[in-house]
Amino acid sequence: MNFLEQVRRRCPAYRPVNEVLGDLYTKVGRFEDGLNVDLSLTRTHPDDPYVWYNLGCSYSLTGRKDDAFAALGRAVDLGYADFEWFMKDDNLTSIRGDMRFFKLLLRMKP
Repeated sequence: MNFLEQVRRRCPAYRPVNEVLGDLYTKVGRFEDGLNVDLSLTRTHPDDPYVWYNLGCSYSLTGRKDDAFAALGRAVDLGYADFEWFMKDDNLTSIRGDMRFFKLLLRMKP
C-alpha cells in the first residue's frame, strides 16, 4: 500500500493506481481514505457509473447515507445496472433497509 501511495503522490490522476488503492483502503477499514480516493475519481472521470457506484459505497461505509444515495443515483443515471451485485454488496449493508435503496433497485431492474 505504501508503494501505491507514493505513486499516487507523483501521479494523482492515474486511474489504475487510484482504483487499486481505494479498494485496498476499503479492505483494511480505512474508509475515509477510500472515500477521498473515490471523490478524486469522480472529478477525473465524472461520466463513469462505476466510479459513482464506488463513491456511493464509500459514503455508505462512512455512515453518510444521503450522500450514498445521491452518488448511487448518479451511478444509475449514468447506466449502472448490476442489479445482482447491488443486492449483495457488503459495502451497502448500512443502507439496504432504507426505502431509497429499493427505489434504486426499481430504476435498475429491466
